[in-house]
Amino acid sequence: MGEGPFDAGSSRHRLVTSVEAALRRLGTDYIDLLQLHAFDAFTPVDEVLSTLDTLMRAGKLRYVGVSNFSGWHLMKSLAVAERHGWPRHVAHQVYYSLLGRDYEWELMPLACDQGVGALVWSPLGWGRLTGKIRRGQPLPADSRLHATAQFGPPVDEQRLYAIVDVLDAIAAETGRTVPQIAIAWLLSRPTVSSVIIGARDETQLRDNLGAVGWSLAPAQIKRLDEVSAVMPPYPYYPYRVQEGFARLNPPTV
Repeated sequence: MGEGPFDAGSSRHRLVTSVEAALRRLGTDYIDLLQLHAFDAFTPVDEVLSTLDTLMRAGKLRYVGVSNFSGWHLMKSLAVAERHGWPRHVAHQVYYSLLGRDYEWELMPLACDQGVGALVWSPLGWGRLTGKIRRGQPLPADSRLHATAQFGPPVDEQRLYAIVDVLDAIAAETGRTVPQIAIAWLLSRPTVSSVIIGARDETQLRDNLGAVGWSLAPAQIKRLDEVSAVMPPYPYYPYRVQEGFARLNPPTV
């Protein structure tokens, strides 16, 4: 979906046939969670949700979710679903990390209010929070950033190094690795249900999995919050810097 305008029948057909094809490839009768990868401005929300409802009633889907939706995209979908009694999106696959905290400004409060869990992609900021990127050192030859940096938002290097310095310090205090600290911070955040890790090999996978089963201390979380903080854009910043606004609508984190 989302490749261009289609008439009502064809877009519905495309979604149904893509689900059927996925079921055949997976060798299963149903999909636990189907997520729409992007908002499709060419297809009415009613049509998308009614088709998902049909698939759920047929037993082919258990839950539905989205990925990379803006706040109004998600809220419109939730409102239309509620109006018609169609399935509501229960999960939102989002970019969120110590380097990219935009999720907190609108999507996190929305998720808290509407009960939508976040599935975080790129929790290590395109590999920048692995501990391999250091101040005054060249980008490692095997870093994915050589090929992928252009696909993500720009990162201020001094802010990155400051975050890594704090990650290093907390890693030394806890006996954990830098990636484990970065992922553990995410797992402590409101609405975060899980993170999607992109381990290259078994060693990386085992290291990333070591982020669960323990918790950062409140003081350590505070240090990470402070070093990674950025000023939100309008209209969110008044709620961060003006006492009256913050009293009316306290920030989620």
